[in-house]
Amino acid sequence: MGGVAVDAGAGGVKAPDGGWGWAVLAGCFVITGFSYAFPKAVSVFYKELIREFGVGYSDTAWISSILLAMLYGTGPLCSVLVNRFGCRPVMMVGGLFASLGMVLASFSTTIIHIYLSAGVITGLGLALNFQPSLIMLNRYFSEKRPLANGLSAAGSPVALCCLSPLGQVLQYQYGWRGGFLILGGMLLNCCVCAALMKPLVAPKTLKATDLEQDSKEGTEGAEKKKPKSKLLDFSVFHDCGFLIYTLAASIMVLGLFVPPVFVVSYAKELGNEDTKSALLLSILGFIDIFARPTCGVIAGLRWVRPRCVYLFSFALIFNGTTDLIGSQAKDYPSLVVFCIFFGLSYGMVGALQFEVLMAIVGTEKFSSAIGLVLLMEAIAVLVGPPGAGRLLDATKNYMYVFLLAGSEVVLSAVVLAACNFLFIREQSPTPADALEKITVADDAKTEACGEPTEMKDEEEKGAREEQEKETIKEVIKEPKEAADIEKVEVRPESVTVDSQEVERFLKEPQENGNMATSPETCL
Repeated sequence: MGGVAVDAGAGGVKAPDGGWGWAVLAGCFVITGFSYAFPKAVSVFYKELIREFGVGYSDTAWISSILLAMLYGTGPLCSVLVNRFGCRPVMMVGGLFASLGMVLASFSTTIIHIYLSAGVITGLGLALNFQPSLIMLNRYFSEKRPLANGLSAAGSPVALCCLSPLGQVLQYQYGWRGGFLILGGMLLNCCVCAALMKPLVAPKTLKATDLEQDSKEGTEGAEKKKPKSKLLDFSVFHDCGFLIYTLAASIMVLGLFVPPVFVVSYAKELGNEDTKSALLLSILGFIDIFARPTCGVIAGLRWVRPRCVYLFSFALIFNGTTDLIGSQAKDYPSLVVFCIFFGLSYGMVGALQFEVLMAIVGTEKFSSAIGLVLLMEAIAVLVGPPGAGRLLDATKNYMYVFLLAGSEVVLSAVVLAACNFLFIREQSPTPADALEKITVADDAKTEACGEPTEMKDEEEKGAREEQEKETIKEVIKEPKEAADIEKVEVRPESVTVDSQEVERFLKEPQENGNMATSPETCL
């Protein structure tokens, strides 16, 4: 209360894996939905913008491109702000920026104004919400983190299924200006989600021990200063696993987002109606909703979680192969089958991509790692779909577009799996896995060696008791002997003296006149 709560790293606080974490998960669900679905939902207003400003489709398409570029490209900036001020304040400001951008866009008079407001400002606001929400999710969940990531990622298809129809209704009822204004008000819910991101607080006992240690360190050596936490930790580049993941993710993004962009146009090219063509995206999104949580549950299994990198590689191969086969589709039913399998594989990729990164770099470095990864992906996002569009203009055939996208995704899977197998043979287990292994090992030892240990304990206990008894007896004997000596009294009646012997003893010195009669001589 009052002031900025800086949550600098894990701070030794154990992830609760529940409790308030479910509220944090709900906030992540909403923010993920806004971040990924909003650039696609804005495309509903493109026709009115073309008619309003007299521009082409490619000009309006830059709005979504700028939104995605800001979402990915501002990753390092978000990492610096989170490490400096904490997740909750950054998300609050991000929610205000996201809403302000759409409100300003409703008063635009040129397409450039929309680029700056709806593209740059709203995109920056969504980025300031998306990345910190993932960081908080990583801090609140450890053992249940795969499930939490899957549920959070499901916000994207759910929001897409809701925002696209809503955008059409707003366009018909209020026009593009009124629609932008209402969407800007909806984005204020990001501030509500930000309020849920309560920083983890260490227990009182841990705080007391930390204070004692700090006081001891201060008295012992005040000249030793603690190193300041880095705003952006570039040491993640020394991690071979992080480098492999970044390279594979950059290749993946080149082709991952291409099929959803072109599948509707592909269906229209085959002679299908607009409504039937648009239904393909609804099918894809519906399958995606259930695929992400299901994949999160599978990734959380005990024998799957240590190998989640290879599960992620399988999801990429599944997705790329679906693109390669879908490129041969010649009618509407085959496109429906393609969208079903693409939605399934796309959901698996969405549920696992950040879970794998969390497993590679850990909680402390995740805030910096995700910013750097998103920056690399931003470059690929700006190259992938436009490159596919140029290929389509050159060949006039959608088959080559889907073949290129599938080849890129499969290549990323091969790079990820092969490099991990060759260069990272044994991965260090997560703290939850290590604790689980220790517990299982202790239980196994107890079960296997329980009876002999109990016998040994009884024998040792009996020997100890015998030694204690003997020691007690010796201790008791010594005082008794000392007391008996002290109690001995010389009684007159108990002593008998021979009178003749006494007289003879007294006469001897007188006969030997040379000897003294002192008591010392007598003795």
